[in-house]
Amino acid sequence: MIAFQKPTLSDKPWVDALLSKVNYRGSEYNFTNLFLWKDMYHHEIAQLDGFLLDRVQSGAGEGYLFPAGQGDTAEILRALWADAAERGIPFQIICLATEQMEELGQLFPGAFQFVDARDGYDYLYDIDRLADLKGKKLHAKRNHINRFLEDNPAWSFEPITRQNLQACLDMDREWFRRSIDREGAGEAEDLTYENAALHLAMEHFESLGLEGGLLRIEGAVVAFTLGDRLGDDAYDVHFEKAFGEIQGAYAMINREFARWVRENHPEVRYLNREDDMGLENLRKAKLSYYPDRMVEKHVAILQRDRL
Repeated sequence: MIAFQKPTLSDKPWVDALLSKVNYRGSEYNFTNLFLWKDMYHHEIAQLDGFLLDRVQSGAGEGYLFPAGQGDTAEILRALWADAAERGIPFQIICLATEQMEELGQLFPGAFQFVDARDGYDYLYDIDRLADLKGKKLHAKRNHINRFLEDNPAWSFEPITRQNLQACLDMDREWFRRSIDREGAGEAEDLTYENAALHLAMEHFESLGLEGGLLRIEGAVVAFTLGDRLGDDAYDVHFEKAFGEIQGAYAMINREFARWVRENHPEVRYLNREDDMGLENLRKAKLSYYPDRMVEKHVAILQRDRL
């Protein structure tokens, strides 16, 4: 049985080193996400023969991420199958991107059934489009920003630092209260998990290598966002909060942070704004920016007794 364990901050160097050997754009292949969501999704990681392994719980049940590293991938997958067998659970690989699905099919022809997992698709946007908002499709976003500028002439944007983290936490506390009042008990559990993950991110802001930006109106924080690097040419936006009653606040923090990332990370081509979790309003919001690419996700279920 593989010695999986919950990720800790001390794991970040070796996890990042292995992830640097692959260019997976799925948000699962980011140490920050593994660390922040280890309780909600029960992430447990291990290192085996130059590969990062991850056991995780999702809507599809208990499974494994496709191993990340360089070497004999087939042998690593057999080790994962043996681990599942020892634990007495079905062997399945979740959050499987299209290129990983194709590789798995080539390594073990006919061994797996593949099931689409639309709710887990990540949304990728060309950073220039989000920074500049050009074209007819994004006309509505420009209108929202114009309204924000008209209504709030005393606005400002600044990068998040240790000095202004508390102001973001104060804003989030109020955002959380309003969201619970608006959404009701049905959404309380998900919001509570997200709130815990955000506080963990703020607590370990520097250690995780996080970056972010905030919006102020007359000195008060009304929106903020956090993210970090993902693969060779992408940037993962982990959190984005804004007071929804301020028209254009979400569009404005989105645009301003895209501009900040572009200036500070010229190698970044895509912003990964992660999945929509199958939530109708969130899906509508993400589609309204017309993603340039999707990281499609699948579940691979083993159809025979062994690999």
